[in-house]
Amino acid sequence: MSDPTRAIADYWDAAAPSFDDEPDHGLRSAPTRAAWARRLRAWLPPAPADVLDVGCGTGSLSLLLAADGHRPTGVDLAPRMVERARAKLAAAGLSGRFLEGDASAPPLGADTFDVLLSRHLLWTLPDPEAALRTWVKLLRPGGRLVLVEGRWREAGQASTPYVAGADHLPWNGGVGAGELAAALRPLVAGLRVEPLDGDTDLWGGPVDDERYALIARL
Repeated sequence: MSDPTRAIADYWDAAAPSFDDEPDHGLRSAPTRAAWARRLRAWLPPAPADVLDVGCGTGSLSLLLAADGHRPTGVDLAPRMVERARAKLAAAGLSGRFLEGDASAPPLGADTFDVLLSRHLLWTLPDPEAALRTWVKLLRPGGRLVLVEGRWREAGQASTPYVAGADHLPWNGGVGAGELAAALRPLVAGLRVEPLDGDTDLWGGPVDDERYALIARL
């Protein structure tokens, strides 16, 4: 693992114990959990589908997917995130596969998927456009990408700074829907953008920055 990658893994490892304290991370509130479940059902094909959850964190979305009858595979760079994701699904009596690895180039061999799901990940990647090209290749014919992203108003104002050099990341602080759609459009057959910033249940309260889902089909 290169030094920058190690620094990123260490950052998210350190964040793992408190990661679920954020309403949209832990989904501990029933309205927030239900709001994400509704959105996932609208974005994904009927179960069972093989879903790759890249940058899965502590596995909250994978848990919802498994509960709905899908077959989730989660990938995260941070070992402690992966440990918590495994424990979360096991505690619920649900099945999921979780792998430690770089979400921009997941360690999956020849495996392919019906859906690739990513939430709030692209801003952390040193080459997000290369990751998009890799992700498209992991999808089966007719597969879809579900990318939940945004442009964070608080970017650069976090009390705990991100890793050294983060200011040089191409999409540090998030990516707007127009820019992401432009990057992805040549790789897919069609896409649509669904604004999410007005759905307070998703975030556990009101937000004042850009948040959206981009759903693309091969």
